[in-house]
Amino acid sequence: MKKRKVAIFDIDGTIFRSSLLIELVEVMIENKLFDFSARKEYEMEENEWLDRRGDYESYINAVVQVFMKNIKGIAYEDFDRAAKIVIERYKNRTYRYTRDLISKLKKKKYFILAISQSPKGILDGFCEKLGFDKVYGRFYETDSAGKLTGNVISEELIKDKANIVKRAVEKENLTLENSVGVGDTEGDISFLEMVAEPICFNPNSKLYLRAKKKGWRVIVERKDVVYEM
Repeated sequence: MKKRKVAIFDIDGTIFRSSLLIELVEVMIENKLFDFSARKEYEMEENEWLDRRGDYESYINAVVQVFMKNIKGIAYEDFDRAAKIVIERYKNRTYRYTRDLISKLKKKKYFILAISQSPKGILDGFCEKLGFDKVYGRFYETDSAGKLTGNVISEELIKDKANIVKRAVEKENLTLENSVGVGDTEGDISFLEMVAEPICFNPNSKLYLRAKKKGWRVIVERKDVVYEM
């Protein structure tokens, strides 16, 4: 069987113009699944980021800590309901460049692969609407009563996106020849180094510096303008 070319995308900040996890936590608080006081645990980092005195990594890490602290004991059906609210609310909040790139690559018969650190339970629904062939994300364990335990299944594997690419290439009969990869932070470097055409889209400073050193493409989308740096 002939191997298919693959295009690999990060999701948060690369396709979705926010973070699925951030929006999920907000909905969990909104629906009283998490206590309202949980928001105060990342509010300072959020304001620091919005005021450009802090960095996004500190903000998202604070949100992750809140999610991990509060998710234990939540019924999966409640989690799933909150995820569906986020998907319905933000399904169209995507970047034009990456949305159009996916459409272009699908016409060329590329296998479209998503790799994200967001929960797989929300990624599946969001990515399905965009036409992804396979989605990898954090898979949270449930107990015999259908409640989330707070544990991540195969956490070491999902931490390194290069490992996921290797697994997908083998399982899905893919080739990295003429492959495309799109990411926005240093967490995407491991898979960008593997592809034939790495694209750094709206990169943070750490990824931007690596891109300039490696000669990778840097694409920026601001308002209704897309340009290459």
